Amino acid sequence: MAEKQKKTNPKAKWYVLNIRTGYENSIKKELQQRIEATGLQDKIEEILVPTQKKIVVKKGKQSVIADKIFPGYVLVKMELDAHTWDIVKNTEGVRGFVKTDRYPRPLPESEVKAIMKFMEVEQPSYQSSFSVGEAVKITDGAFADFIGSVEEIDNSKGKIKVLISFLGREAPVELDFSQVSKL
Repeated sequence: MAEKQKKTNPKAKWYVLNIRTGYENSIKKELQQRIEATGLQDKIEEILVPTQKKIVVKKGKQSVIADKIFPGYVLVKMELDAHTWDIVKNTEGVRGFVKTDRYPRPLPESEVKAIMKFMEVEQPSYQSSFSVGEAVKITDGAFADFIGSVEEIDNSKGKIKVLISFLGREAPVELDFSQVSKL
């Protein structure tokens, strides 16, 4: 209950940290531990690894993953002073603030809102590991066990058009990513 009533620091602004790519979540966790250990929760309020849900199809199976929007970067809402600068900058894996001149420049609130809105996009986009011209096997549907070549890929709908040899001629078949597997 007490957390809901927590006041936000009016001096806190969003800054962008350049970090080791692939370590976004572990650096976020490390920063949170350092903030708690030093009692700076009122000065460093939030750490954000911007992600978006994506549907990935591997080996004919669909799964939803949280895909990082900006690999190698983390957003931090904090009041910038010598102490908070030191805590953040000396966290292992943090390369530094994204800045201009000598001091970090805060991210405009409008950009932060745009990033948060983008993160909440309901319609996940699909990611396929297929490429045009690649030979694939149809695993499901009326043309199961047919082998064809990828003619077109629509990542926004999770559809793939495959050319198969049917009754002595080539015919295009539109399928879901989950109905096709690599050879």
